[in-house]
Amino acid sequence: MEASAEPWVLHVDLDQFIAAVEVLRHPELAGRPVIVGGRGDPTERAVVSTASYEAREFGVGSGMPLRIAARKAPDAVILPVDADAYTAASARVMAALREHPGTVVQVLGWDEAFVGATTDDPEALARALQAAVLERTGLHCSVGIGDTLVRAKVATGFGKPRGVFRLTAANWMPVMGDRPTTALWGVGTKVARRLSSHAIETVRDLAGADPGVLAGEFGPRMGPWYGRLGRGEGTRIVDDTPWVARGHSRETTYQQDLADPAEVESALRELTARVLDDVAAEGRPVVGLTLKVRYVPFTTKTFSHRLAATTDRDLVLREVLALAAKRDPERAVRLLGLRAEMPMPDDAREGRTPTRSGW
Repeated sequence: MEASAEPWVLHVDLDQFIAAVEVLRHPELAGRPVIVGGRGDPTERAVVSTASYEAREFGVGSGMPLRIAARKAPDAVILPVDADAYTAASARVMAALREHPGTVVQVLGWDEAFVGATTDDPEALARALQAAVLERTGLHCSVGIGDTLVRAKVATGFGKPRGVFRLTAANWMPVMGDRPTTALWGVGTKVARRLSSHAIETVRDLAGADPGVLAGEFGPRMGPWYGRLGRGEGTRIVDDTPWVARGHSRETTYQQDLADPAEVESALRELTARVLDDVAAEGRPVVGLTLKVRYVPFTTKTFSHRLAATTDRDLVLREVLALAAKRDPERAVRLLGLRAEMPMPDDAREGRTPTRSGW
């Protein structure tokens, strides 16, 4: 008797995406440790955007200062970030996914997407998508299969690299139950510490946690959400509504520390102008600002302010400078970042910015 077709969620995640794109551009780098970050100069202040599997064997990881990565992997090839090349490669990947009959594609970022489809053989579909992406782009991907978006996303980690793995209600707890809560999509170290304060250490603990305890710790909305996350529950609907940015952000790490107030103000003016140019392209006003200040050596503070919807660039700049006045004037500045929030259109699907901005 043939199995009946069912709705499935597939999570497609490109393997070492940025490094893989660079190896395609530079075939002579295949098999060598490759690190991509900043302007490709480890003497400058920058962080690793991605590292090839060969570089990861030396302990190099995303977000690591480039100078430290260079010390860990002295024979690695270090390349500058080329966002245009990665955007173009991502577009080809997503086109390959959309061309497969009967699929709905929800883009999550440069290197990942959910694919919704009804099929009686999700593994065969996963392999077909892998083959289509490889043929179109020369890039390999891993695919997680799930009966919810959460389970599909988590499943991908078990399939890497180049593999396929299925997580459903039937095997969720046998596979995930004894793993730490940080194994879940959406649980970082800070949330894990808060869970740990209530003796919630594993996925199984979280799945069975008292809803009242979770609501007391995280609030009436997020508390129950974490409980459902522990059980792998949630929507199975893949939403292909075009992604719309909730905000735009820019940040700059300065090669020389900014100590003079005039230098800081000049940097803020330039940063604000760049962010407002991005916002202007959206045709929406600014309704909130967040300023990130990283002091020397590496302490970060953020300052936020809501404001009435405005497109007045001078007004926004004044608000940014007012936020900057809250910083410690005695401490030199290593990095400045600015995020401008915008109101969402009524028919838009809110998503995270498909970049590696760190915000």
